[in-house]
Amino acid sequence: MSSVYVAPSSEIAARRLGDEMVIMSVRDSTLFSLNEVATLIWQAADGSTPLHEIVQRTVCAAFDVDPSVALEDAERFVRELVRHGILSLSDRPITRVPATRPEGV
Repeated sequence: MSSVYVAPSSEIAARRLGDEMVIMSVRDSTLFSLNEVATLIWQAADGSTPLHEIVQRTVCAAFDVDPSVALEDAERFVRELVRHGILSLSDRPITRVPATRPEGV
């Protein structure tokens, strides 16, 4: 992926439990439990920050991980959530982000 932008879909229900997020797709009732790293990415997915910056600012700042490895893992994670309609993905900033984020976010 080149510069991509991610934002939560409006078709989800989410709740934070400790350091992790539990997210359900309204579309297909798929339930995801995000680990601490995935939760950091989820919380930073504002539609206006490129994924590579999210990884650098949040994941690499919080964990001792090679930036290229972290970005590769983040891209794989994002593709999976996009496939289930949980995240929206664009090659430009996403301007149509819900005004309020789902409960617990």
